[in-house]
Amino acid sequence: MNKLPLATRVQILSMLCEGSSMRSISRVADVSINTVSKLLVDAGEACAAFHYETVRGVKAKRVQCDEIWSFCYAKAKNVPEAKAAPYGAGSVWTWTAIDSDTKMILSWMVGDRDAETANAFIDDLSGRVDGRMQLTTDGHGVYLDAVAGAFGRGQIDYAMLVKLYGESADAKTAERKYSPAECVGARKEPKMGNPDLAHVSTSHVERHNLTMRMSMKRFARLGNAFSKKVDNHVHALSLYFVFYNFTRIHKTLKVTPAMAAGVSDRLWSMEDVVGLIDAREPLPKRRGPYKKRAA
Repeated sequence: MNKLPLATRVQILSMLCEGSSMRSISRVADVSINTVSKLLVDAGEACAAFHYETVRGVKAKRVQCDEIWSFCYAKAKNVPEAKAAPYGAGSVWTWTAIDSDTKMILSWMVGDRDAETANAFIDDLSGRVDGRMQLTTDGHGVYLDAVAGAFGRGQIDYAMLVKLYGESADAKTAERKYSPAECVGARKEPKMGNPDLAHVSTSHVERHNLTMRMSMKRFARLGNAFSKKVDNHVHALSLYFVFYNFTRIHKTLKVTPAMAAGVSDRLWSMEDVVGLIDAREPLPKRRGPYKKRAA
């Protein structure tokens, strides 16, 4: 089986994690778009399995959760009239949980912005942290039952940060539709346990949302590099989170988030990510007829 050189695979995966579109990568690396797509799928599957098995028992003290919007194939309002819209077309929400101290992404999930996804997301988060923690989310109501079901009222300190929005001064101008609503205040609401109100914040996870939009072209607004298949969207996220946690040095911490959290004892490189892909490949089959050697 033909295999791309290591340097080419490292180049493609690095560009996928640094905001390049798949077609621009195929031009720069001089490979077909199908080759880029195949490598993305292989990397996504390997990285998802690695994150699932490795990010466990993290001693996080303060965790923040949020959801970030994107879309697949077409925006939700255009899906009914779209031709041959695939499964998963429309709005796609990525839920993330970040450790405020180490900046490590502990858990993530792709789905709708509904109670079912919230329950699965918080259940997954509860299996990755060790010890009592303080959790902060936005005011999305589905978090309440999800946190209560996953942790119980005596096992977590949980608070919501409910933001209040109002119209900005340029609300009636043409440029307004490209700007978010103006935040005019925020209300801290303790929900379970005894959360420290001084640390009730979603600033870190919201800042990471910006990093995601800058690092993956498919999250950029007003472009044509959005995800065409929800499976590829998930694969790109799987690759990105391993890249962010294990290979990207945080400018403030001076180490990777995985090293700061004690999950890894060394700095990873993209060659190590390629190694995860190779480790999952089946062993080559014997070619030609097999003859038993005489005793």
